[in-house]
Amino acid sequence: MGKTSKDKRDIYYRLAKEQGWRARSAFKLLQIDQQHDIFKGVTKAVDLCAAPGSWSQVLSKKLRDPTVYDAKHIENVKIVAVDLQAMAALPGVIQIQGDITKLSTAEQIIQHFEGEYAQLVVCDGAPDVTGLHDLDEYVQSQLVLAALHIATNVLKVGGTFIAKIFRGKDVSLLTAQLHLLFEYVSINKPKSSRNSSLESFVVCKNYKPPEGFDPKAFTPYLNQKYSDFNELVGVNRFIVPFIVCGDLSAYDSDMTYALQVDGLSDYVFHEPVQKPIDPPYAVAKDLKNAIHKKTVVENLEETAKSTEDEITEQMNLIDI
Repeated sequence: MGKTSKDKRDIYYRLAKEQGWRARSAFKLLQIDQQHDIFKGVTKAVDLCAAPGSWSQVLSKKLRDPTVYDAKHIENVKIVAVDLQAMAALPGVIQIQGDITKLSTAEQIIQHFEGEYAQLVVCDGAPDVTGLHDLDEYVQSQLVLAALHIATNVLKVGGTFIAKIFRGKDVSLLTAQLHLLFEYVSINKPKSSRNSSLESFVVCKNYKPPEGFDPKAFTPYLNQKYSDFNELVGVNRFIVPFIVCGDLSAYDSDMTYALQVDGLSDYVFHEPVQKPIDPPYAVAKDLKNAIHKKTVVENLEETAKSTEDEITEQMNLIDI
């Protein structure tokens, strides 16, 4: 949570500080639970993209509440938090520092569950936004699919999957894909989610994959054995595999490049083939040139005046 004046005015920021939550996003999961009752009967849960841990905090407090559950129930509760970044420890939460785009991560989660499967998988992850809404929406949807790939490998039939999405013009495609695997799909925007944000949360309940569905074939990039579509059989051949690919490593709006590259000749400037006829920045350019010209003239006048004063001073010394 930041220290800007906007954060200090935010009621959920203040409440999170007062109630001991690691981030204001804890209220988003709490409000989703108020509407959908997602914690009922859950003893095994997975928090993907967990850092800094506010959703893991909610899972721990809700599923291990001694005022609601007895000691035997609390002992059976297992919560696994996964993130590429290290996270401060939480009571009752097992941490995996791993990549949700790898099948080995799903296998690690199941190992911690001792071969059993989770009833709830949540993901509050989001990429570093670029400000280009179409691109941000696409990258976020790919992150959701990466979380879904893990969910299909660790989620129990009848389980629930919740993930953050950026709600844009193509959100219907994502929900249509989710309807293939879940009986109930709903998009929600909790009160604690800022109105200025595109974020919403997709709540998918009653995980019910088609008969013969193979989650490893459903996620070919997790398992290269199924990288050839022609090898898929049965229902797996009719459900189009979801693909996650690419990243933003090549995108850097602030990047500058050297004009001389190893192995190539020195950079030589060439005038544009066709300069803009009436560019929108012409007025600003003229104004900048006028200011620059004025500054140069003032500097010359000041230099000339200084030189004149020095000459006068030297003449006075000679007269003396």
